[in-house]
Formats: sequence, C-alpha cells, structure tokens
Amino acid sequence: MRVLVVEDEKKLGELLGRGLREEGYATDVADQGEDALWMARAVPYDAIVLDVMLPRVDGFEVCVQLRGAGIWTPVLMLTARDAVEDRVSGLDVGADDYLTKPFAFEELLARLRALTRRTAVERPPVLTVGDLRLDPGSHRAWRGETEVDLSTKEFALLELFMRRPGIALTRTQLLDGAWDMAFESRSNVVDVYVRYLREKIDRRFGCDSIETVRGVGYRLRTEA
Repeated sequence: MRVLVVEDEKKLGELLGRGLREEGYATDVADQGEDALWMARAVPYDAIVLDVMLPRVDGFEVCVQLRGAGIWTPVLMLTARDAVEDRVSGLDVGADDYLTKPFAFEELLARLRALTRRTAVERPPVLTVGDLRLDPGSHRAWRGETEVDLSTKEFALLELFMRRPGIALTRTQLLDGAWDMAFESRSNVVDVYVRYLREKIDRRFGCDSIETVRGVGYRLRTEA
C-alpha cells in the first residue's frame, strides 16, 4: 500500500512517515499543497493523509483540485480545528474522512485501513487467495493453518500480489506499490524480495504460487 502524507509541521510529518513505513506502507511526505498536487498526479496512491492548514494552497483547495482532476484517491483530512463546520467543509470538498489533532496513531491506521477497503471494488478486511490468508490490520499472514513470519517489505509485497491475484504485475508496479520516492531504485530489488517471499510462502510448503511472467514481472496464481 502506498500513502502520501501532506503535513507542514516537519516533526509530525517525519513521525507519521516513519510510523507508516514501520507498519509496511510505502510512504511519501510533502509539506506543501503544490508538491502534494504534482505527486498525487504522478503516483497512484492508495490513500492521502492531508493536513488542512498548509501554507499557500491549503488542504481544502488541494482536495478540490484533486477531485477536479479526476483523482479519487481516498483522502483522510487532518486538522487542529474541530468545529462542525470545518469537518463539513472538508467532507464537502471531497475528503473521505476527517481526523482531529491530536490523535492516536492507532486510530489513524484504523481509518486508513477502512478507507482503502472502501474503493470501487470492496476490499475485505482479511485477504484470501487459495490457502493464503493475509490480515493487514494485525499484520499477520498464513499458509493454511501455519502462520508465516514476514518482514515489513515482504508483507507489503505479498499484499500487493493478493490484492491483484491472477494479474501480471510489472517490476515498476511492484516498486511503486511497496517502496517510496526516497528509495534509490536498484534493478534487482524486486527480484530479491520475490525470492525471499517465495522461500517463506512457497518452497517450505511445496507450493509454487508466485509465477515469473517473462518480459513483464510476476503474478500470484489465483489458486495460490
């Protein structure tokens, strides 16, 4: 899952970025509305965490411009203003949810999980493909009844595959979904992590669920 955090308070932005990355989200951070607009146009984010009180172009205007450009990425607005009219204004300009500062990080995570489930195609809270199960909320994965211990990046990569079973994903798509903009791309990093993932979810169980699609990338078999 890839998230854009737009927050002009440097310390808070860094804390949110670090916390989300530790939870397995590929996270980019912007501190200005103008930067958020071009980043949201350039990258297919799964969610945007958007502060209202930004310099020059505020969060309301960012949301208006995103929706006007046909970008319907779920938006969670953050603000220190808790008046009803402020929350109504945010929702009316196209935000999907609203969180008032100060907030518990656990609540932000829960709201992000809920937002990313409410897409054009309903996303179940627990993903299942064949006998593979993955729970983004508890950050746990299983092959059959056996729990599989995955690193943060392995978990993020498996989630990408399980949200698109049977679809060939290019290395670029996998990089975009599991790594953030700060990552210095190496040509073989996706191949390395796919190999790690195969060792943990396939080979130890005698399975072969992640297929190599020559000239394209990788695909998770629908029966896994």
